[in-house]
Amino acid sequence: MVRKAVIVVSGIVQGVYYRYNTKDRADALGLGGTVRNLPNGSVEVVAEGEEGQIQALIKWCGRGPLGARVYRMDVKWGEPSGAFRGFSILA
Repeated sequence: MVRKAVIVVSGIVQGVYYRYNTKDRADALGLGGTVRNLPNGSVEVVAEGEEGQIQALIKWCGRGPLGARVYRMDVKWGEPSGAFRGFSILA
C-alpha cells in the first residue's frame, strides 16, 4: 500500500550529515520525497512509497547517522500526493 509520512526529527540532527544520509537511505528503499532542516534545529522528512519501506526509514530516522542524537520523532501519516520523482534534499 502506497502511503505518505511526514517525520519531524528533533535532537542533534543538524550539522551531522543527517539530510545526506537520509537521502541515501530513502534512495536505497526506493522512496520519493524530501528532507530539509527546519529553523528550530529539527529535520523534516516527507516520504512517499510502500508502507513497509517508510517504516524502515522511520526506524532509521530514530537512530540517524553517526554523530546524531535523536531525542524525539513525530510521525504523521497521510495520503500520498504522487508528486515526487525520487528523493531530494531541500535547502
